[in-house]
Amino acid sequence: MTITQLRAFVYAADSGSFTSAANRLGVSQPTISALIRKLEEHHNLVLFIRTGRRLSLTAAGQELLGWARQIVETSDRADEALFELRGIQRGSVSLGVLRNASFYFLAELVEQFHRARPNVRLKLYGQNSFEVVEGVRDGVLEAGIVVLPVPDEQLEVFPLLQDEVLWTSSHPERVAQPVTMEQIVQNPIVLYDASYSWNDPTRRQLNERAQRRGLQIEPLVEVEYMEAALELASRGIADTMISQAATRSAGFPKNLHCAPFETPLYDTIAVIRRRNSVYSPAIIELIDLVSTILKRAAQPA
Repeated sequence: MTITQLRAFVYAADSGSFTSAANRLGVSQPTISALIRKLEEHHNLVLFIRTGRRLSLTAAGQELLGWARQIVETSDRADEALFELRGIQRGSVSLGVLRNASFYFLAELVEQFHRARPNVRLKLYGQNSFEVVEGVRDGVLEAGIVVLPVPDEQLEVFPLLQDEVLWTSSHPERVAQPVTMEQIVQNPIVLYDASYSWNDPTRRQLNERAQRRGLQIEPLVEVEYMEAALELASRGIADTMISQAATRSAGFPKNLHCAPFETPLYDTIAVIRRRNSVYSPAIIELIDLVSTILKRAAQPA
């Protein structure tokens, strides 16, 4: 017993005619007759009798009709739901984002997407880039926005934007000119992303530079969030790194001073997805919005 057979049965019962049912389904009248016959043969029961020019249900047909109608209507609702999701009209969509996404695109992304798709629930998992990679690789997240470098086994990586990393201090003399790794390790350091430590992409770049010069970075304090590191730096406790985008935020402490690295250091923001995977329409729209926002932000003022 198939959905097509049940649909033919319901349409024939509603119209009292195989011909009308055939027109509604867009098939020939013999096709409807064959579908009904297979349904009757499956149960070894007669479902229709002819009374004049109109079909009438037998007792077995009357018993089946309620169940068949419920199955057909449920199938129709399921089709409608999937069509709506394909058109991004409702449902939910999840995207992994770098923890500091609020400095780049988060608020504008939510505002624009919600304005266009008010009935779609949006879940943005703001995590360390390393955790976003694990979520995408394990199939928990369809795609992610991360800072490079990240482990890219089983992943496809599409860079979007480079943002310069600066060194910041409340002591202006420490950042009066581009800083070297030798200068950095001479003063107390506070670093954020304590949970992921040197797996964090920016911290990894910093550590690799120090190692190439035979130096070791030993933070005086490690905290989880950039905001906490900036607060400690503003109090003169230690110096820290900061993305250029974050320096333009309203919450950036006014008493902090910044300088680039002697050899410029960059965060590269990128889209990642599992290799050979296919984006859903909602994820495509989200990523297009992120790309547009980042490209606009990168343009000179």
